[in-house]
Amino acid sequence: MNKYTAFMEEILLEALSWNAIMWDATMSALIHRNWLQRSLIDEGALLILDYIQPFPFHSLTISTIIALQINIACPTTGLQKVIEIDDEKRLQNLYERRMAQEIDASVLGEEFAGYIMRITGGNDKQGFPMRQGILTNTRVRLLMHKGHKGYRQRRAGERKRKSIRGCIVGQDIAVLNLAIVKIGDNQLAGLTDDSVPRRLGPKRANKIRALFNLTKSDDVTKYVISRTFTSKKGKEVRRAPKIQRLVTPLVLQRKRARKALKLASVLRNKEDKAAYTKLVAQRMSEQKEARRSLISKRRSTRKSQKLAAESN
Repeated sequence: MNKYTAFMEEILLEALSWNAIMWDATMSALIHRNWLQRSLIDEGALLILDYIQPFPFHSLTISTIIALQINIACPTTGLQKVIEIDDEKRLQNLYERRMAQEIDASVLGEEFAGYIMRITGGNDKQGFPMRQGILTNTRVRLLMHKGHKGYRQRRAGERKRKSIRGCIVGQDIAVLNLAIVKIGDNQLAGLTDDSVPRRLGPKRANKIRALFNLTKSDDVTKYVISRTFTSKKGKEVRRAPKIQRLVTPLVLQRKRARKALKLASVLRNKEDKAAYTKLVAQRMSEQKEARRSLISKRRSTRKSQKLAAESN
C-alpha cells in the first residue's frame, strides 16, 4: 500500500462514522480545496468501493473526474473544435493562467507543437463565466448593473449582486476557451485544414475599403459581401447589407442643403439682430424726445404761473 492509498484509507475510515451525506460533502470539499488531487481519487477509487460495499449507503455518491473541455477557435479559418483532456499533468500547465494570456499550445499535446494560443474565457462546472479583471480562481459575488458580463437587467436602473468567476484558471473549470494566435507547422484537422467563408461582412464603407484594400475612387458597392439563396417560391434571392456612411451624390446634396440652411439661418439672425437694434434705438430716441417735451411743458407752465402770481 503506497502513501496515496494509505491517505485515502485514513479519510475513509474517519468518514464512515458519519452518514452518507456527510461523506459525500467531505469528498467534494476535499477535491474543491485541492486537498485531494484527481490522480489520488483514481488510485483510491477501488479501495473506496471495497470499503463501501458492506455498508447500506444507498445515497452515497463519489465525486467523479470530469475531463476539461477545451474549445479551440481559429479566427483566420473561422473554424473551432472542442477537445477533452483528462490528463492531470497536461492540465497543470493551464492552471493559474489568466485570461488574455498567451500560452504555448504544445502543453496540450504533440500535435499542437508550434502553436500559440490565447485564453479568451471559460466556464466552471456550474456554468458561471470567467470575467476579466477579477484576480482570483474562485467565484465572487459582485454588485452588477446593466452592461456587466453575467447579468441581465430586468428593470431600469436595477443593480443586483451576482456570482461570477475570476479570470484565473482553476481546477473547477469545466470549459476553457482558447483562440489560436500563431499557427504552427502541422495542420490540425477541423481547425487549420479548411476554411469557412464569412457569412456576414462589414457594413461600414471604410471597413469594406480596409478589408479589400480599396481607395476612395473604387466603388464599394461591388465589394460588399452578399449571399444568394433560393426562396420558398423557387427564385434566386440575393441578400446584401445596406452600406453605412456611404458618400453618394444624394448625401452630398443633402449636406449642401444643410449647410445652406445653416448659412441662411445665420444671415437671418444677423438681419433680425440689426432690425431689433434699430428698433430699440428708435424707441429710446422717442422716449427721450417725449421726456424732453414733458420737461419743457412743465417749465413753461411753472413760468406762466410765476408771471401770473407776480402780476397779481
